[in-house]
Amino acid sequence: MNSVAVPQGSSLDWFITVVKKYAVFHGRAGRAEYWYFTLIWLLISVVLTLLDAILGTLHEPDGPGLLSGIFTFGLLLPSAAVTVRRLHDTDRRAWWMLLLFVPFVGPFAFLALMAFKGTPGENRFGTGPGEAV
Repeated sequence: MNSVAVPQGSSLDWFITVVKKYAVFHGRAGRAEYWYFTLIWLLISVVLTLLDAILGTLHEPDGPGLLSGIFTFGLLLPSAAVTVRRLHDTDRRAWWMLLLFVPFVGPFAFLALMAFKGTPGENRFGTGPGEAV
């Protein structure tokens, strides 16, 4: 079901893999794929925010700066897709993303869900990441 091979190299390879599957909402994503993508996304966002501050395109009350805003908007779909696939790996539907809208405890509960180990073998969403198809 999953046609893109699991990267064996650096954490940047995981980021590129997610971007290549930018609109793939079916299948499963392992913890490494999700967390390496999130880490690289966060690091690039921090660098772009600093560049926005240096260039004068960051005005904190209005939200993100020009560069970080374009980057975040551009990766909105890949971020949602890898999150859905990560939930699928733990045998949960995408509706669990609504936890993010529950005040105070929701984001922490969602973060815990993303850290759970995936279902071994096959589940209703397909074969596990890194396993033979």
